[in-house]
Amino acid sequence: MNSQLTISCELFPPKNASGMQKMQSAVAELQTRHPAYFSCTYGAGGSTRDNTFTTVDWLLGQSIEVAPHLTCIANNQTDTLRILRRYQEQGIRRIVALRGDRPADSLPASHELTHANELVSLIRSHFANHFHIEVAAYPEMHPESSHLVADLDHFQHKIEAGANGAITQYFYSVAAYNHFLEACAKRRINVPIVPGIMPIVNYANLQRFSARCGAELPRWLCRQLDSYGDDQASIRAFGADFVAQFCTRLLAEGAPGLHFYTLNQAKPTLAIWDRLAT
Repeated sequence: MNSQLTISCELFPPKNASGMQKMQSAVAELQTRHPAYFSCTYGAGGSTRDNTFTTVDWLLGQSIEVAPHLTCIANNQTDTLRILRRYQEQGIRRIVALRGDRPADSLPASHELTHANELVSLIRSHFANHFHIEVAAYPEMHPESSHLVADLDHFQHKIEAGANGAITQYFYSVAAYNHFLEACAKRRINVPIVPGIMPIVNYANLQRFSARCGAELPRWLCRQLDSYGDDQASIRAFGADFVAQFCTRLLAEGAPGLHFYTLNQAKPTLAIWDRLAT
């Protein structure tokens, strides 16, 4: 495999000691493949902030490069800058800057930071180039966007604010990714856009995730997964083969790397990683 590729993994902060132990075991297994870094999610409005800090601190204690997610939709600037200074003092050099999910009830009262480009601008204005900033990209359009042009406008604003690169929402269409890259190229957006990869483990869960985040499941793929019924072993085996072939095509066509959404499990990601062309 090309040594220049950036292959990374996403974790979510465990809620209890049992979950932490499982995550730590998963990280140990994933570390055998030497991912470039682990990102760690952060709930809207800081709903998992303390758990995120605990996870980030543990990863740093293992001498593992970590890229904390930071959302802004319900944070004020003071709290956001406090978190960023904490990360700077810890020697963290990479941040995933996101708007975050809107709170279920209403928008935050402060309205200080409501879009990811504002968060990127805030980071750049206070920390210059200390942080390498990744933002989100949506090859199949953000579910809240009114149309593709508006979606590309939002993405361009994040890049112009100072983002170094992007990680996509997961998808299963090479054509969608290529079309997105072509649209970005026409706007002279030339940062690395790394595909986000979701292993296929549980079909029902995948359908639920996809409906919520706007990721399209190709009809033929749904038919194939439906055909296995409750045979979870066959779903996992097919999923590993299909997603590995999908990743191989993405890399062959020039994707700068892969970012695995691990869901704190090592085996589904490793089953794909071990099938990739070397």
